[in-house]
Amino acid sequence: MTSTLTTHSVLTGFIIFLTHFIRYALVAGLAYSIWYGWRKKTLSFRKIQRRFPKNKDYQREILYSAGTAIIFTLVTLAMMQPVIREHTLIYKSWSTYGTLYGILSFFGLILLHDTYFYWSHRAMHHPRLFKVFHLVHHKSTNPSPWAAYAFHPLEAVVEAAIVPLAAVLLPLHPLTIFAFLFFMIVYNVYGHLGWELYPSSFNRHWLGRWLNTSVSHNQHHQYFTGNYGLYFRFWDEWMGTTRRDYTAAFEKATRPGPDTSGKPVSQKSPLGSAPSERPATF
Repeated sequence: MTSTLTTHSVLTGFIIFLTHFIRYALVAGLAYSIWYGWRKKTLSFRKIQRRFPKNKDYQREILYSAGTAIIFTLVTLAMMQPVIREHTLIYKSWSTYGTLYGILSFFGLILLHDTYFYWSHRAMHHPRLFKVFHLVHHKSTNPSPWAAYAFHPLEAVVEAAIVPLAAVLLPLHPLTIFAFLFFMIVYNVYGHLGWELYPSSFNRHWLGRWLNTSVSHNQHHQYFTGNYGLYFRFWDEWMGTTRRDYTAAFEKATRPGPDTSGKPVSQKSPLGSAPSERPATF
C-alpha cells in the first residue's frame, strides 16, 4: 500500500514537473526559433542589444530554468496536500462564482502578482540579498527567452510563492491559476526576449505607457538598476525607479536605421514628468 502511494506521488510529481517545464520550453523555444532564427536578420533593428548571448549563456539559463520547474513542482505538490489546501480559497466548481468572477479574478491575480513582483524584486536587489537570491538571474546581462525562469532555487521559491499567497487572498479556480501561469510565462519570455515587439511610440500611447516592455526589462538586466516591474510600469513610475534613458532606448529599438551617434533621442519621461537623475537601487 505504501509502495503504491509512493509510486503515485512520484508519478504525480513528474507529470506536474513536465507541465511546468514543457510550458516554459514551448513558449521560450518558439520565441527563440522565431527571433533568434527565422526573423533574426529581417528584424535585426529591433534587437535591443546588438550582440547575442553565447551558447554557454543559453545552457546556463535552461539549466536553472529546469531547477525552477522543480521548485514550482514542489510548491504545487505542497498546495495539493489537504492540510494546506483546506486553508486556501481554491474552489473546484466553476459555477460556484461564475464566469464573470473567473475573468475578474484572472486580472486581479495579474495585478496582485505585479505588485508582489515589484516589491520582492526590489528587495532582492538589496546588497545583503542580491548575491544570495538574485545574482544568478542577473548573469544574463543580455537575456534570451531561455532566461525567463533562470532563477537561483531561493529566488524560485520567492517567485513561486505568489500562487499560494493569492490562493489565501482570492477565491481561485484551477483553470484561472493555469491561465495565469500561461500568461505569466508568455509575458516573462517577452520581457527577456531581447527584441522589442511593440510598435514605435507605443510607450507614449495612453495604454502603452503603463505597460512594461522588453526594452524596459532588458535595461534592468544590462544595468542592474531601475525598471523593476513585471507586467506594468505603475510602480516604477510611482516610486521613481524608471530609468531616465528608458524612452531613448525604446525609440532606438523600434525605429529602423543605424545607430550612428549612440546619444539618447530624448530624456523626457513618456508620462510627461521629469525623470530622476539616477534610478533607485532599492
